[in-house]
Amino acid sequence: MTNIGVLALQGAVREHVVALEAPDVNIIVVKKVEQLAEIDGLVFPGGESTTMRRLINQYGFYEPLKEFAASDKPIFGTCAGAILMATEIVGQDEPHLSVMEMTVERNAFGRQRESFEAILPMKGIGDDVQAIFIRAPIIRSVGDQVEVLATYEGDIVAAREGHFLACSFHPELTEDHRMHQYFVEMVRNAFVTA
Repeated sequence: MTNIGVLALQGAVREHVVALEAPDVNIIVVKKVEQLAEIDGLVFPGGESTTMRRLINQYGFYEPLKEFAASDKPIFGTCAGAILMATEIVGQDEPHLSVMEMTVERNAFGRQRESFEAILPMKGIGDDVQAIFIRAPIIRSVGDQVEVLATYEGDIVAAREGHFLACSFHPELTEDHRMHQYFVEMVRNAFVTA
């Protein structure tokens, strides 16, 4: 059984739980630091990155999350979750968790009313991945060890660095759960090689 957590401080938690459901996956809604010890991989949902960071600090998650990331257990960040992971945020002095070598720009596609859907080709997943962008960030640049998985009109919107996976959009809001299946495979593979 693969144990995957969804950080439940804020954001689309329930949607990620549904997208991750599989017979051999045990999903844990993570509300307490102690639960990090029970999981093999972790999802950072979309939401509002500054609010999420405030709650991470408030509930004592900051150092435990840094340790979790350093333990080679996979982390998947969507939208605001990707912002939490970035080493650099445009227009912001300090990053949040700074675990994945990429620069992101918040709300780069515009505000809520500029939300849109697109069908994207994505490396390792397929040519027709449904992506919903809501106040989405853009990944402006990535480090040498980061693989770009998808772009939209020339901008990076999905990337992977080892055991870290990030995307600008909300795969959990669609019926297409292949990106979550891809992450589950990342977790299984990390678990096998650990």
